[in-house]
Amino acid sequence: MTTPVLEARDVTMRFGGLTAVRSVDFTVNAGEIVGLIGPNGAGKTTFFNCLTGLYVPTEGTVSYKGTVLPPKPHLVTQAGIARTFQNIRLFANMTVLENVLVGRHTRTKEGLWSALLRGPGFKKAERESEERAMELLEFIGLAHKRDHLARNLPYGEQRKLEIARAMASEPGLLLLDEPTAGMNPQETRATEELVFAIRDKGIAVLLIEHDMRFVFNLSDRVAVLVQGEKLVEGTAEVVQADERVVAAYLGEPFEGDPGEAEAAEVEAAEAAAEAPSTTSSTKGEAK
Repeated sequence: MTTPVLEARDVTMRFGGLTAVRSVDFTVNAGEIVGLIGPNGAGKTTFFNCLTGLYVPTEGTVSYKGTVLPPKPHLVTQAGIARTFQNIRLFANMTVLENVLVGRHTRTKEGLWSALLRGPGFKKAERESEERAMELLEFIGLAHKRDHLARNLPYGEQRKLEIARAMASEPGLLLLDEPTAGMNPQETRATEELVFAIRDKGIAVLLIEHDMRFVFNLSDRVAVLVQGEKLVEGTAEVVQADERVVAAYLGEPFEGDPGEAEAAEVEAAEAAAEAPSTTSSTKGEAK
C-alpha cells in the first residue's frame, strides 16, 4: 500500500482573466521521487507556489499527510514541506553554517526571552541546531566550508547549500525547482546522486526540471503540464512514448488540444491554396 504524502485536488489558479493552472489533481507518495515537466509557460512554478502557500489557489485544496495546508509559507514549512527556488535565494553575506541554521528556525522552540537571556535551554537548543546543521553539511559534502561566505561558493555548491537549508527544517517532502539549472554535466550527476540519497533518508521528492534525462533517470513517476492542465502521468517509459508530450514540446497541436480544429482548418486552407499553382505548374511542364 502506498501512503500519500501530498494530495492536490482540483487545484486551479487564476490571475484575473488568465487561468495559469486548471483543475490539477496530483499525488506524491511516501518514498517517491516524482518529476513535473512541461514546456515554458505550462504553469509548473505556479503550481509549486500553490503547493507551498506562496499562492492561495482560486479553487481546490492541497493536503499534507491528510491535513489541508494553510495558505502561509511558514506554516507549510512547519507542517513538513520544504522547497528550493529556481533562482538561488541564499543569504550571500552569511556563512555556509549560518545559512543552514536559518532552516532550523521552524524546529526550535526557544522564544524571545530565552534568546535574550541566553539561558541553559537556549544554549542547549543552539548546540543541537549546530550539530544537526553540521550533519547536513557532511551529507552534502560542504562541512569543510562551514565558515565560508555563501557568496564565495561555486554555483553548484550554492545549489547544494540551498538543498541543505531546506532539509534543515526536517521535511517529509522536498520540492526542488529546477535543481540543475546552469549546472555542468558533472554537477548534474552529483545532484542526481544527492536526490537519491535524500529519498533514501525517507524524504519524498517532487521536482521541476527541464533536463529530461535527469528527470527520467530519477523519477518513479512523471507528470506533464501543458497550458496549466495535466496532460499525462506515468512512468518515464509511458510519458516518453506519449505522442502528445512530443507534440507539446515541439509546439504542435495534439489530439484534444483546444487549438486542434483551428490548426486543421489552416492546414486545409493552405493545401487548397497550393493546389491551383501545382496544377498550373504541371500543365506548363507538359507543354
